[in-house]
Amino acid sequence: MLSVSALWRRRVLRGVVGWGAAWLVAAGGVGSAGAQTAAPAAGTLPPEVEAALARAKLPRDSLSVMVVDAQAAGKASPRLAHRAQVPVNPASVMKLVTTYAALEQLGPAYVWNTPVYVQGTVQDGSLRGNVYIQGQGDPKLVMERLWLLMRRLQGQGIQVIVGDIVLDRTAFDVPDQDPARFDGEPLRPYNASPDALLLNYKSSVMTFVPDAAAGLARIQYDPPLAGVQRQPTVALAAPGADCGDWRTALRAELSDPSRVSFQGVYPAACGERVWPVAAADPRGFAARAVEGMWRDLGGKLTGSVRDGKVPPGLKPAFVVTSPALSEVVRDVNKYSNNVMAQQVFLTLALQKNGVATFDGAREVLRQWWQARMGDADLPQVDNGAGLSRDARLTAQALARMLQVAWVSPVMPELVASLPITGVDGTLRRSQSRAGTAHLKTGSLRDVMAVAGYVHAASGRRYVLVAVVNHPNAGAARPVLDSLIDWTAREP
Repeated sequence: MLSVSALWRRRVLRGVVGWGAAWLVAAGGVGSAGAQTAAPAAGTLPPEVEAALARAKLPRDSLSVMVVDAQAAGKASPRLAHRAQVPVNPASVMKLVTTYAALEQLGPAYVWNTPVYVQGTVQDGSLRGNVYIQGQGDPKLVMERLWLLMRRLQGQGIQVIVGDIVLDRTAFDVPDQDPARFDGEPLRPYNASPDALLLNYKSSVMTFVPDAAAGLARIQYDPPLAGVQRQPTVALAAPGADCGDWRTALRAELSDPSRVSFQGVYPAACGERVWPVAAADPRGFAARAVEGMWRDLGGKLTGSVRDGKVPPGLKPAFVVTSPALSEVVRDVNKYSNNVMAQQVFLTLALQKNGVATFDGAREVLRQWWQARMGDADLPQVDNGAGLSRDARLTAQALARMLQVAWVSPVMPELVASLPITGVDGTLRRSQSRAGTAHLKTGSLRDVMAVAGYVHAASGRRYVLVAVVNHPNAGAARPVLDSLIDWTAREP
């Protein structure tokens, strides 16, 4: 059965998240450090935050922070402000800007349509002509929805295509990106690039299921890919072997677009495990996935799957519709999905200009920001996802945006998309008080950040923005946890 469970989907999303997921594995946090009786003086930090910085060996000037009443935009002094006007790299916290802008400009109910066209005549189950699939930027055209698309195509009476399947990706005018350019990890799903016809996040998922009686682990690959030889099983490690670093133990060869193989063994102690992997040939992934799924469903194709453009005047046979933007935004923010964030960002330009470019998306966001945030410093959004060394914003400007968002009609959708401390998403392992805050996380090699809303003991809601920029930022989780707890213990 090709449909996947909610658990599987959560695993896959975690596999394709951005560096913000590093929050999950950072060193432990700090809890309450006694009652806070008064707000610190201007330019000072709470004692517990100072202590956490010292333990993490982080200087005070590595931290930018702003804490302010969520409902007091421009009306009250911040409860805490430290280097709040300094532009910093926010990592995946930048997704807050992209998703809030999209919710306001597109609306929570916005959907992406992927039209499918049939050119030619159908007789006795055979189409003599071409099928066209026109990508419009759908961020969530995942395996099970591709399966449904192919089933609907067969519902047109087509089993054999005596022609080609043509993929129209012209809605996005973005250059091909080297997936290794950011950090030298081209097979990490978080490095996948945007595409008008983004299929399964340009990633495959390998599921390992140990069979102790047979002495091997069976491997399931999703989606099916045409023209790729995939090793069906791998030997189990010796009895009693720990799970440990099981991916390294497999010694996988994943760089060949036409072949997947393993030279190592799989520890039975791991049980069933899922391994998402980005396509070795990102540009060719969509064609392999479309052909593979079509043939897996029993369809036949005499031609090829190729890039092209829908002929003028051709009417769609049917349209595949995405989940609503509100659901997409939850995936983006809860799991810090980079490629989905870029798809949403580019859609801002697509809806205004008819064709999406990064420059166009940045211009749309600039105009929206100036209209909604007034004189608050404009963020340097780069690709809209935060997977960037060039993105910049100030804690003060982001706090202002979050105050504006709090009284926006789309506030419920934005807040619902944020991870909850100690509960879910990238904050499920947070050591701060469970359920006290809805916060977006961000993490790069030298960045760790949180931003969002904290529910204080009094019932008041505060905006919290805290960003650490420092080579030792990976040690900053206890610092940020202490800020969350301090904010929740309103004096």
